[in-house]
Amino acid sequence: MKRGYVLHHRPYRESSALVNLLVDGIGRVDVVARIGSGKRSIKSILQPFQPLIFEFSDKSELKTLTQIEAAAPAVPLSGHSLYAGMYINELLMRTLSVQHNAEALFLIYHRALVGLAADFCQSQLRYVELALLQELGAMPSLSRDTQGEALIPEDYYQLIPELGFQFVLNSRARNAYQGAMLIALNDNQLVEEHFLSAKRLMRSMLQPLLGTKPLLSRQLFQSALMSKYDGNNSLE
Repeated sequence: MKRGYVLHHRPYRESSALVNLLVDGIGRVDVVARIGSGKRSIKSILQPFQPLIFEFSDKSELKTLTQIEAAAPAVPLSGHSLYAGMYINELLMRTLSVQHNAEALFLIYHRALVGLAADFCQSQLRYVELALLQELGAMPSLSRDTQGEALIPEDYYQLIPELGFQFVLNSRARNAYQGAMLIALNDNQLVEEHFLSAKRLMRSMLQPLLGTKPLLSRQLFQSALMSKYDGNNSLE
C-alpha cells in the first residue's frame, strides 16, 4: 500500500472524481477514483489534509484508484494554518506535474501540516517552498556563492539568475540577501528577523514557475483575514 495526501479533486464523469495525490516516494500522481454511494462511498476521506493509504493501477499517466482508506485522523488545520495548508496544496498543484519525480516532498509536506496544526509559523511555508524548488532543480546553493566560497553570515549576496548568489558590498543592491538568512534557510533555522527577506527570496524564485495567474489561496486569505492582517504571517 502507498501513502499520501489529496492535493485537489474534482468531479470526473458519472460518480467518479479526478484526484491529484502527493504520494510518498513518487511525487504527484493523478488518478480516477470511483466515489461510490452509501456506506461504500469514499467521499468523506477524499479530502485535503487526510492521511491516506491506497493502491492504484500503473498502466498509464492517468491511473485508476483501486483501493483507499484513511491511515489516521485528518490533520486539524484552522485559521491561519488552514489557509497556509491551502496555499501549500495550490503551490504544489501549480508547479508539480506527473513527470516530476518529487520523491522527497511527502515527508516535508507531512511535517509541515503537523507543524501547522500545532501552531502557525511563516517559516514552515518557506521550508516547503525551498524543498519544492530544490526538487525542481530551481534553487541555487544556499551554502556557497558563485565562486564556490562558503557564505559568510555578515556578508550580503546578490541573486544572479541561473548562477546563484554573488558577493556584493552594497547591502541595498537589487536582489541582495544577507548570508545569515540564506544559511538559516538552508538549515531550516529561520527566525523572525529573517522572515521578510526569506519571503521575498521565495516569491522571486517561485514567480517564473507560477506565471502571472494569482494564487487563489492568497486571495482567500487576504479577503477573509485582512482585518487581522499581520505582515509577519502573510502567505505571500
